[in-house]
Amino acid sequence: MDERMEDDRDVARSRLRAERTRDDAVADLALVRAVAGQQDAVAEDVLAALGLLRHIRDELADWEPRLIEAARVAGVSWARIAPALGVASRQAAERRYLRLRPDGTTTSTGEQRVRAERDRRAGDRAVGRWARDNAVLLRRLAAAVSAVDGLGHDGRRSVEGVTDALAGNDTADLLDPLADAGPHLRETHPDLADQITAVGDQADRARHDTAT
Repeated sequence: MDERMEDDRDVARSRLRAERTRDDAVADLALVRAVAGQQDAVAEDVLAALGLLRHIRDELADWEPRLIEAARVAGVSWARIAPALGVASRQAAERRYLRLRPDGTTTSTGEQRVRAERDRRAGDRAVGRWARDNAVLLRRLAAAVSAVDGLGHDGRRSVEGVTDALAGNDTADLLDPLADAGPHLRETHPDLADQITAVGDQADRARHDTAT
């Protein structure tokens, strides 16, 4: 964050609090929330709160790729990261990370980004081959998931997605719907959820083996 933006943030903080407390996103969020809850907030307070909110968004945007990187270093698969990010698939989680990742974190030049995209596509092809080689396993698992009932609205939709993919010809198309259904099955059908996680981990290994 450049010096001028940090000065703006300090001015906004001074405007919204009577005494100095912590200078971090959590404290800033409390200040913004206090102004948002006022029915008769004065214009200068509202503008100061909007300025702080912009800084909070920037700070949070920096935290997310760092946390994703920490999860990957800890061995967490993209399939497990996806629900935490609120996205439906491993691929969506990776794409979100690539969008959020700042230059200089892992790839910082155009050439490196091109190489990373080429590696990603090679990984997609490897996962497709793995899925087709394990078609019987994946179709059995998908059939078991399709037979599940008694779930909530979102859970039913995820199961319907598996059923739709099961009717297709390409077994690789089952991977994303299965990953989407996994979190909805965790409480009522933990065995199926564990199998989905295991499948996701194996597919991830197939992807990463292309880079070694």
